[in-house]
Amino acid sequence: MTTTLEFRDAVRSAYPDVYTPEVLRALDVLAPLDERRRARMAARTARRKQRAEARERIAFLDPEALIPGTRIKVADARAGNFDGAVIPPDLTRQWIQGTGPATKPRSDVRSGLRNVAYALLSGADGWMFDGEDALGQVDTMSLDNHRNLKLAIARDPLFLEVAEEVAGEMNRWADGFFGRPIIADWRQQLDFTTILYRCRGLHLEDRHIRRDGHGFSASIADLVLYVVNNHERLRAAGRSIVLYLPKTQTAEDAALWNDMLLALEGHLGLPVGTIKCYVLVEQLEQCFQLMEIRAALSPHFVGFNTGRWDYINSVSDALAWDREFVNPNIQAITMTYGYMRTYEDRVRRAMNTPDRNGRFALWQGGMEPNIPVGSEEGVAASMKRAVAGAEREQREGASGKWVAHWKMVHIVRPVWERVGEANQMGRAFPALTYGPADAAGLMQLEEAPRTIAGARDLLSVALQYGNAFLRGFQAAALKPADFFGNDDVLYLMEDMATGEIRVSILWEWLHKGAVFTEADAATGTAAGDAFTPALFARLLEEEYAKLRQAGNRDVHDDSKNTTLPIARAIVQTYVQSKVKAPWYVDLLNLNLGLEDLAVAEQRIARFFETFKQDGTRITENLDF
Repeated sequence: MTTTLEFRDAVRSAYPDVYTPEVLRALDVLAPLDERRRARMAARTARRKQRAEARERIAFLDPEALIPGTRIKVADARAGNFDGAVIPPDLTRQWIQGTGPATKPRSDVRSGLRNVAYALLSGADGWMFDGEDALGQVDTMSLDNHRNLKLAIARDPLFLEVAEEVAGEMNRWADGFFGRPIIADWRQQLDFTTILYRCRGLHLEDRHIRRDGHGFSASIADLVLYVVNNHERLRAAGRSIVLYLPKTQTAEDAALWNDMLLALEGHLGLPVGTIKCYVLVEQLEQCFQLMEIRAALSPHFVGFNTGRWDYINSVSDALAWDREFVNPNIQAITMTYGYMRTYEDRVRRAMNTPDRNGRFALWQGGMEPNIPVGSEEGVAASMKRAVAGAEREQREGASGKWVAHWKMVHIVRPVWERVGEANQMGRAFPALTYGPADAAGLMQLEEAPRTIAGARDLLSVALQYGNAFLRGFQAAALKPADFFGNDDVLYLMEDMATGEIRVSILWEWLHKGAVFTEADAATGTAAGDAFTPALFARLLEEEYAKLRQAGNRDVHDDSKNTTLPIARAIVQTYVQSKVKAPWYVDLLNLNLGLEDLAVAEQRIARFFETFKQDGTRITENLDF
């Protein structure tokens, strides 16, 4: 069929099962909404620049105004005067949701399907198959992700063959770790987990589709590919169609998402509200508009998720202009720290505000990144912390949380099993208020360490993550180079968010002259000394050298003269630039598939020149 869209290379002929005629028709129907998305992203960048120039902090909306993009009054949204979604049975209990993609970089179908099998056999109540932060974008990996999900949902014979094999491997691990198997009947177990899918954010563009000579919305691409390819089988099985929506910043963004969902439901002849969605609260501005976002998405919205890394990054970025706002070491910024504590509290209050039908929404807690692999002492200590973190979130009112690896499901899920309640919707919390103290609490700093060791951590993991991303591993097990070979310190499963926050805090420390709270003999730094350009350059060289010298287990040897130098160039330029880039991922996407440092340096320079000139982000695939 003919289409208004342009497709890269031979992707349509290579993926006819993904780019079906039905998918192509739906893409054409939703394609005009990309103009609104592009306008929203331009407005977002302009708003960020305006606030920085005016030294203006984010504020609450005027209660008498309409939510942009809707006919809903802000005051009505805050009062719950809207019709919220009914929570379907397969979302009522979501004690543990796992996250991860449905494929591996440059893998064949059988190998990639193992990821899906591990997920659906894990015992998680839900599994968020990721199209965004944890999914590499090299080659056709995003399309492999969709293909594998389609095969698994259809219970293709190859998937069932892989699942039986994986179930045996999982039970062998469990016998060794728990002293018992975790899967009794693998076929029955496959139907236990609710399938969720995370689309890419509005700020990203697809690498395989172009429209009118420019990039095309990755959000629209993912929405259409997942829903069109799978809605009939999911509904026939009595399962919900559930999405996670990332990186929204405002209720106006949510209204655009709602119109995209309505347009697709209308095109497919689905009742309004068939598609359900969680919204990740990972941007500071969202916390000023929580009820407004819930109302803007009200036919579809089922809950919020409180992630840590992206949210910290957004606070740092939103206050980049404020020299008085300087974060401490990243390890100190837990969910009980200052502005994070306020953030979590506002989310739980928003979820437990009833709509006009008395309906509440779900709160899914944050990510547990630990993996139980290491020394006996290291694993025991890390698992103890993981369980304690889950217990805290359960006490605070979360109906469940995330884990980043299937091995963590049976370690953390018992926290909710012991309580036994399907969810915590409707728990009594104080009503949300919208005064100056509420706004200040969302940007509240507290005394905490800021050290050379903390700077090394930021640099080491930022470099490692950038390198992993460029190799196709957008989810990677990482730890600072100083702990390579130390099995008492576990690797953490990290995704794009961990890269974003680390370069963001490094930029903040350098350009605001962050003061260290402790002395460091190795660098000759005293307490009270500032993080200077010379010190940044020295630490960058030292941490980069450690990665060059690391073993293949920690830094792949085939990356040390290819993508690792490019990752270093990106980190160095991002942190040293006087104008702060809004997204680390932009620079990584720009250099996907490259191994030529000179070409990468040209692209990095072009990005910053363009952004400094008029705020334009280069987001399209330059190798289309």
